[in-house]
Amino acid sequence: MQSASDQWFDEAYYQRYYFDKKTSVVDPEHVERLGAFVCSYLKYLRVPVRRVLDVGCGIGLWRDVVARHFPLASFHGVEYSAYLCERFGWERGSVVDYQAAEPFDFVICQGVLPYLSASDLQRALRNLAPLCRGALYVEAVSREDWERDILDETLTDPRLFRHRAQLYRRGLSNGFIELGGGMWLSRQAEVPLFELECAGGR
Repeated sequence: MQSASDQWFDEAYYQRYYFDKKTSVVDPEHVERLGAFVCSYLKYLRVPVRRVLDVGCGIGLWRDVVARHFPLASFHGVEYSAYLCERFGWERGSVVDYQAAEPFDFVICQGVLPYLSASDLQRALRNLAPLCRGALYVEAVSREDWERDILDETLTDPRLFRHRAQLYRRGLSNGFIELGGGMWLSRQAEVPLFELECAGGR
């Protein structure tokens, strides 16, 4: 099966999942809690955050979060949807093959990877490593999440691929150390970690 078409992510898609309060997957309080957790953990680890990349940035939920916690950092949004790029001015690109002149200190990839086929997912996971020299936040629902019935399927796009969690972990492990909570630390980062801070070991 092929990855999601760019035609999926049109105005109707964002109206359904983001702008209509009755069907929106966006919970402002959740975004605030998540942003506070992720950014506070980066501060705790002393990861210097000067350049931030949100790949698959959508409507820009992370932009204000980053600005509050790291006011001196630059924020760069990359988005696959032509509609959102025109509306918000993001750079058009895909996590599968996006390249940058230099790596970023903090990379965000939220809700993007399950739209990719297995082969494109593996390419994307490998591609995240050269984009990040600091920390990565990844949010992606896995097949286990459906099997354990912890998703609200009325708010979840039924077209998502149901990849196993191990596929995500295996693809990220060469370039990153898993910290838990969706957080990953680049193996390039000069940040000391206690062994028990590494969710799956080194």
